[in-house]
Amino acid sequence: MSNLNCSNQENGMSNTTQITNLTFDEINVGDTADYSRLVTTREVELFAAVSGDHNPVHLDPEYAATTQFGECIAHGMLTGAFISAAIAMELPGPGTIYLGQTLQFRAPVTLGDTLTVELEVTDKHTSRPWVTIATIVKNQDNKEVAKGEATVMAPGKKETVTIVPPSAIQLLDDADAASEDKN
Repeated sequence: MSNLNCSNQENGMSNTTQITNLTFDEINVGDTADYSRLVTTREVELFAAVSGDHNPVHLDPEYAATTQFGECIAHGMLTGAFISAAIAMELPGPGTIYLGQTLQFRAPVTLGDTLTVELEVTDKHTSRPWVTIATIVKNQDNKEVAKGEATVMAPGKKETVTIVPPSAIQLLDDADAASEDKN
């Protein structure tokens, strides 16, 4: 079993980014945004640690070679997490509250794929600050790997926030975690 150790204490703010949201009033049907990420072995391992999904098709190359995929594939919900990141970081951005997501997986995602999440606002609800967003994820070959629809509560307040990514993420086995707890 693994534990995840996250810390920003050593960051020194050198890797910060500022992002600004769109408020409900600023959003229009037809607005678009995209967000790209490289799928790495490290991200798959970290996702397995956080989610508890240790299916060997994601983590064991020898096992994965015996499957219909012939190699390790990323967790489907890691792709879903990239959609969440696109909504949180791009459209509408900081302060957005996720209310729901439909999701269909169309093709496997392999290690080394570059995924691009494409977002498009398809509806703006008039009775409350909810927005419906079409979500499509494509790989570097423009092949659709996932598709769905998100419903979010858009921010009511305009904000520019500083994003500080975790600087020290490491997987610890139980012995390392127990030793660290004693310190």
